[in-house]
Amino acid sequence: MQNLGQLAGESLAAIRQKQPLIHNITNFVVMNNTANALLACGASPVMAHAAEEVEQMVSFAGALVLNIGTLTPVWVDSMLLAASKAKELGVPIVLDPVGSGATDLRTQASLRILAVGVSLVRGNASEVLSLGDAASQTKGVDSTHSVDEAAQAGLELARSLGTPVAI
Repeated sequence: MQNLGQLAGESLAAIRQKQPLIHNITNFVVMNNTANALLACGASPVMAHAAEEVEQMVSFAGALVLNIGTLTPVWVDSMLLAASKAKELGVPIVLDPVGSGATDLRTQASLRILAVGVSLVRGNASEVLSLGDAASQTKGVDSTHSVDEAAQAGLELARSLGTPVAI
């Protein structure tokens, strides 16, 4: 088995060598931090959410990151367009279902994106629970559940989606 530190170093070296464009449709709160973190890793970030450009942008991206933190119905439409194109092209899709379970808009947007298909779900315990159980609630974007409480739901979600779920 390979050492995780070694694997992380090799992954970082590969990113720096390839310098992939990472297409982000992400929230205003983390946009700058996300861009800086990707730059520090050697990737090339772009924050593009206009429906008129998302399919074209994702067509030459190395990955698509969807973060629903500052969601509007227009952004949901852009995320679905970008995700559909990414899926068609085999571009990896990461979903961060920020606040799923807090409101119907967030939960339904997350479920609609999942229906397109994603490569990875990254959420807190309450968000992950909400994706498997519509009755699960959360307090805004803060988790009201522990990782232990969500572990089984995360495994079931991962199996049903055929993709990793990180809590």
